[in-house]
Amino acid sequence: MKVTLDELKTFATVVDTGSITAAAEQLNQTVSGASRTLGRLEEKLQTTLLRRTTRRLELTEEGKSFLQNAREIIGAVENAEEQVAARRERPSGRLRVDAATPFMLHVIVPLVAGYRARYPQVELELNSNEGIIDLLERRTDVAIRIGRLKDSTLHSRPIGSSRIRVLATPAYLKAHGQPKRVDDLAKHSLLGFTQPESLNVWPLPGPENEPYRITPAIASSSGETLRQLALEGAGIVCLSDFMTGRDRREGRFVQLFARQTQDVRQPISAVYYRNTAISARITSFVDYLVEAVKETEFARSN
Repeated sequence: MKVTLDELKTFATVVDTGSITAAAEQLNQTVSGASRTLGRLEEKLQTTLLRRTTRRLELTEEGKSFLQNAREIIGAVENAEEQVAARRERPSGRLRVDAATPFMLHVIVPLVAGYRARYPQVELELNSNEGIIDLLERRTDVAIRIGRLKDSTLHSRPIGSSRIRVLATPAYLKAHGQPKRVDDLAKHSLLGFTQPESLNVWPLPGPENEPYRITPAIASSSGETLRQLALEGAGIVCLSDFMTGRDRREGRFVQLFARQTQDVRQPISAVYYRNTAISARITSFVDYLVEAVKETEFARSN
């Protein structure tokens, strides 16, 4: 039968991209070539792996079972290649990184050029999801998570921490007045998160010395959306230093209640599965990120 690695990769890529055309583009093949490779694989296996309709491709039961085995084989080959590359101290291969949009834009993106200069053989794939994702389902090698970790099946490495502050623009304060007391916030437009609810607890003293919990006038799942809304003067916001440090430094944001603000910091961690070998590419990226974050202003902020 002699199924080849190229055939396995083509099959898996067709499933991942959803079409033969998209798979061919990603694999730098012609559409007809990718289609022939897939057909040859099915002929060798003497079974149909994918049902083709005019609108989409759908895995058969045999295809679902074979896909899992194909991924394991591809992964084993990639790990073997990485181990050889690691011995040469040259990490290589595709690295899929996931992080929430604000961390991706304000922390990771500025570091990409330096990382690529040091590790030119690593192919970065950067994806943003605002919530917690399943690393296996999304085929993610390493994810950056902000906040306390709950998933015990994941191996984690601390990256750093970032303080949160209550902020508004000078234009908003000029138009609506600066709150003098924490209770005055109830008279203002407050910007908060749709989820998790814990992000709507601000580091200020509330009733009976409990943390101050807000009811957002405008809510979003994305911290970057809330940052942009606040910069446009839509209200008062509470965000992390890693995404607002430059705004404060350049006068776009003013911190409110600096003396009353509690020192609350969001832990930042890199996570990946315990049952997979830590590849050279994951280690190289996390090491570089830890090193770079130590030098950032938000990591040293008071």
